[in-house]
Amino acid sequence: MTIEETAANPSVTHRSVEVNGVRLHLAEQGEGPLVLLLHGFPESWYSWRHQFGPLAAAGYRVVAPDQRGYARSEQPGRADAYTLLHLAGDVTELIAALGGRQAVVVGHDWGAPVAWTTAMLRPDLVRGVVGLSVPPTLPPAVMAPPAVTRAHYGDGYYQNYFQEPGVADAELARDPATTFRRVLFGGSGDNPANSRPRPWIVAEGQGLLDGMPDPERLPAWLTDRDIEAFVDDYAGHGDRAFTGPLNWYRNIARNQELLTPFNGRRIEMPALYMVGDRDMVTSLAGVAELRAGLRRIAPLLHDDVTLPGCGHWTQQERPEEVSSALLDFLERLEKGTAA
Repeated sequence: MTIEETAANPSVTHRSVEVNGVRLHLAEQGEGPLVLLLHGFPESWYSWRHQFGPLAAAGYRVVAPDQRGYARSEQPGRADAYTLLHLAGDVTELIAALGGRQAVVVGHDWGAPVAWTTAMLRPDLVRGVVGLSVPPTLPPAVMAPPAVTRAHYGDGYYQNYFQEPGVADAELARDPATTFRRVLFGGSGDNPANSRPRPWIVAEGQGLLDGMPDPERLPAWLTDRDIEAFVDDYAGHGDRAFTGPLNWYRNIARNQELLTPFNGRRIEMPALYMVGDRDMVTSLAGVAELRAGLRRIAPLLHDDVTLPGCGHWTQQERPEEVSSALLDFLERLEKGTAA
């Protein structure tokens, strides 16, 4: 098992482990109670680069995997190998592989539904849960299926555009540097178009990136080196670099079927939710109602935090605020006052 050092933070080490039949790349730092950081689309462990140091310095063991199909982790070949049950299974086995009995699980974007679902299904393993951007829902309605989003937003809604195998795959893999630059700026609070957030819609005959500007200058929170880091993470999968991540979207309807037996299951441990007020997710149908009723889903909710001026990339755009909120939640969790 190879251990390598990260130039940006030499204290972060890297290795691979096999869990649930899939090889996952891990980035780690620190010793103490286990905190798992789950990234979203189209990211990698690197999206948590700002959180490793503060959490490790506070006495936590911080582990951020490249999730199934992403970046330096293995890509199962079958599209149906990316359901939420597979993903929650990965987290479950990862906790055991790391020698932990329990963990605090933190997720952003797609990582949030994985964190929420794992917390609902395995409350014995998750002692606290945090979601950034995507709020929790009661199963089986973890995410609206394509039939519903098509009725709300039309065929051009980005999740519906992602359903056709090979189409978005080819677009996003054509020039990964352009993909990361446009998607990260396009969804950020620095994009003037997000002063009033709205769903991502792909115009007929165009691709996702056509609707996202290529910035003349990157925002202060994002550097050319950051773009290179994401590109390097994805380089090993070639023209299939984004196929694994896109397969997560191709299982949204299947997830509802698989989670039906857990209908009504709530989050029974302390929880924290954070979102930027310029995040596209805040504009989606039903999200405002979900936030108004979060305590019905998570009775021990610690807080529902809105970050002014922040877009979709919460922990990258507002690293200090996110790290501070996580440390406060973790401290209160240790003292038994998080709820």
